[in-house]
Amino acid sequence: MTSGANRIERVIGAVNIGSFRISAMIAAIAEDGEMQVLGSGHRASQGIKRGYVTDMAAATYAVRDALERAEKLAGTSVDSVWLGASGAGLTSEIRPVEIGIGGRRIEEEDIEHLLVTAQGSLEPDGRTVLHAQPACYFLDGADGVFNPKGLHAERLGVDIHIMLADGAPMRNVTEAVQRAHLEVQGVVASPLATGLACLTEEERDLGVALVEFGGEVTNVSVYAGGMLVGLNAIQRGSADITDAIASAFSIRRFQAERLKCKHGSAIASPADHREMIAVTAPGEEGRGPVARGADDREQVPRAELISIITGELDALMSEVGRSLEAMGFTGSSGGRQARQVVLTGGGAELAGLADYTQSVLGVAVRIGRPPALKGLPEAHSVPGFSTLAGLMLYALRDPVDIRRVGSRFTRTHRPGPAATVGRVWKAMRDFF
Repeated sequence: MTSGANRIERVIGAVNIGSFRISAMIAAIAEDGEMQVLGSGHRASQGIKRGYVTDMAAATYAVRDALERAEKLAGTSVDSVWLGASGAGLTSEIRPVEIGIGGRRIEEEDIEHLLVTAQGSLEPDGRTVLHAQPACYFLDGADGVFNPKGLHAERLGVDIHIMLADGAPMRNVTEAVQRAHLEVQGVVASPLATGLACLTEEERDLGVALVEFGGEVTNVSVYAGGMLVGLNAIQRGSADITDAIASAFSIRRFQAERLKCKHGSAIASPADHREMIAVTAPGEEGRGPVARGADDREQVPRAELISIITGELDALMSEVGRSLEAMGFTGSSGGRQARQVVLTGGGAELAGLADYTQSVLGVAVRIGRPPALKGLPEAHSVPGFSTLAGLMLYALRDPVDIRRVGSRFTRTHRPGPAATVGRVWKAMRDFF
């Protein structure tokens, strides 16, 4: 695959634990930094409920099985992985930290001093810190400085982006992977990984909302000024639509899922009332319960299916809208309109969802898909695998975490809570 001056430097692996599926990917990183996917695999999730481990043995087996499928295709194995997780009380915070420079030129040692000072801002209150990364620097009156070295300033500061999760649930997720004989190289919050895969750098800078429509959890996150500035997890997902269909027609879940994927849509049409759709697949006739309201050919009106789907979507999008409003995204803020919502996740593959969401939220909506990674199979180039692809991009970047920064310097000053809130809302006003 690689030869001469472009030999493989390292092999990385990732596992994304979702409530609908557990997926894994293995990629090779060449000496020039190019990444090529060697293998990927997935299986139905087991032992996971809305982002929480409910059966350790089942979850461990599912992780091991998904990774072994990826290893078989890759022709190689890994003993450590980057782990993606959603649910488990994920929260996102931005904490500014600053030190005095005295008007002189900023050196590398000053930046290190600042990052070590920022370690004192990690006060998780019993929660687990997943990552704490410098987002962008600020000095005196200037914000959005990405490399302050060589500049003069009286004071130098940095916005630290911190992802937190509930301690015990996150330890359970990590242990499920460790019991599969894997070292966890790092735990990455799903919205961060998915944002890397689905959003452009310009979108993250201008301001965008990302809605990950998962099986049992929908993550709503807001980016502004290149940073993730808000996050909310809604305990509702595409599996709830499946359950509503199964309940309404009194059929099995797998039949309801098939109906949703094959005939479902978020947009109704006049022809739906005239169209009858088969509940059973060829060869299944007479094997299961007869659907409620079905005719003698075991068919139901498509209009009823669409009505069930849109009813569930109405409830979900109401919560999404409230989350975005609470984060200052929807409507007009500071005289500027919200720009765009990007929908991704397995639930985003539902036909007509972008148009439906745009009509409900009143902003431009597009479907987010994984980037064209070299070697990524077409079957995994769909919204449902965005987080997995983002994990690989995150692993490739391996961004600085202030907890790994070591120095002889000590903490000097951290702005109080009022300053933190002020800077976050300034970012929201500037970009929305």
